[in-house]
Amino acid sequence: MFGLGDNKPKAWKKLETEYKRFKNVQMRDLFKNDEKRAQKYTLKLKDMFLDYSKNRFDEKVMENLIALAEECKLEEKIKDMFDGVKINNTENRSVLHIALRNRSKRPIFSDEKNVMPQIKEVLKKIKSFSDAVRFGDFVGYTGKKLTNIVNIGIGGSDLGPVMVCEALRKYWAKDINCYFISNIDGTACAEVLNKVDPETTLFIVASKTFTTIETLTNAKTCRKWLVNALGEHAVDKHFVALSTNKAEVEKFGINPENMFEFWSFVGGRYSLWSAIGLIISIAVGYENFEKLLEGAYTMDEHFRTTEFDKNMPVIMALLGIWYNNFFDVNRYAVIAYDQYLQYLPAYLQQLDMESNGKSVDKNNEFVKYATGPVLFGGAGTNVQHSFFQLLHQGTKMVPTDFIIPAISHNELGNHHQILMSNVLAQGEALMWGKTVKEAAEELKKAGKTTAEIEALKKYKSFAGNRPSNTILFKKIDPFSLGMLIALYEHKVFVQGIIWNINSFDQMGVELGKQMALNILPELEGNAFGVTHDSSTLSLIKQIKKFRK
Repeated sequence: MFGLGDNKPKAWKKLETEYKRFKNVQMRDLFKNDEKRAQKYTLKLKDMFLDYSKNRFDEKVMENLIALAEECKLEEKIKDMFDGVKINNTENRSVLHIALRNRSKRPIFSDEKNVMPQIKEVLKKIKSFSDAVRFGDFVGYTGKKLTNIVNIGIGGSDLGPVMVCEALRKYWAKDINCYFISNIDGTACAEVLNKVDPETTLFIVASKTFTTIETLTNAKTCRKWLVNALGEHAVDKHFVALSTNKAEVEKFGINPENMFEFWSFVGGRYSLWSAIGLIISIAVGYENFEKLLEGAYTMDEHFRTTEFDKNMPVIMALLGIWYNNFFDVNRYAVIAYDQYLQYLPAYLQQLDMESNGKSVDKNNEFVKYATGPVLFGGAGTNVQHSFFQLLHQGTKMVPTDFIIPAISHNELGNHHQILMSNVLAQGEALMWGKTVKEAAEELKKAGKTTAEIEALKKYKSFAGNRPSNTILFKKIDPFSLGMLIALYEHKVFVQGIIWNINSFDQMGVELGKQMALNILPELEGNAFGVTHDSSTLSLIKQIKKFRK
């Protein structure tokens, strides 16, 4: 099994022994032998309910998992983050997305400076501007109300805002439409520009440095489109910037008064709570944006103050460690049974895989154990008809998180009842399965012949014993969504602590982008200034042939 090199914590070694004891235990038997299992392994916070009973563990396993967290000094590391200690060791930065949604009067420090006054100042500016757009006080160059809001960003400057805006679509102002441009593929830009009117469109350019090539390329294309339609002077009324680079913002033609600041202690994938969330505030209103922050703060306080055995993010993180590092299951799925949450898996992919997809630890050593798992998912019930075949009968176990609101925003007929029955059935089916004997008995009751039963019983069987968590909400609203996002943020943080990696840099994003800068001039001209492998060289030449 995987371990932490030659310095395994005592609890890790005990968990290796526990795995040998537990690897063939059936969850069916765990439920049969403990009538109170479901009640013991559920947690509730406000209108969020977590059932983690359908997992392959017992009390002794959980005790050792919690002991592992304690041995890795998790409590101390949580305190460090909330106290502004520079836990992002490779970039020498504090990690203070938690400060962005701090609703208490507690000061939070970075470099011995309380960051809360500047955060509150930016939030005040977000409220003022989003209200002005929504109520028609800030209008376009020709005096028309700005009703088409286009966010131009990539990575955390796109995935967070688009996920939240879609999740809260029911809360959008009736005359507001939101669009997102992230991909450098010109099609992405063209498709949005084909849908909007220059006179009623506001562009939000989200780039901390205002030098990100994908974002700036798309922004310049949109700027040219606007200028062609309304003239150079229109830029001031139709573009705002989310950045820290005032000089580049002004150079672009954006009024620095319409520049919204965020800070180096906020990583991109944790930035939707900052000025990056401006489009959220415009779409749903600042009051609902505040409720989103309040939901996240509620989860922050739960995470910061709750004992580990009752702590939602900690429990989910430890179960993930159990599967990833002892069962050698380096993957999991997130399935949201709510159409509004269709972009949640994509958002969580960045959150988890960019944070913990690391192979060097905080001691500057290559790791000798599995770190970040692969995450995939989609919206139920759609994905039941795609990859659920693999979840139920594939040869590899895939732990799954199911997310479901008890109340739908759209109570049409019995749609939501059918939806909820499906999600509950999927969790039960993954856990319970169907033995070959049970399949044979079922076929016999259906009137199949002995030959037919023999031919079909294995195909109709399900191994079961496949774990899942179920996260149940009263309904998806700004507050509950804030709690949900923060839950996963802290889960990822906990796992990074146990793996002793820095969850807050993303250097793996850089190499391919650097090499792209070498290839770009070669695609645009005939000179080959950099030596490439024969495959890349051949592909460059073939692309040029196709373009002739």
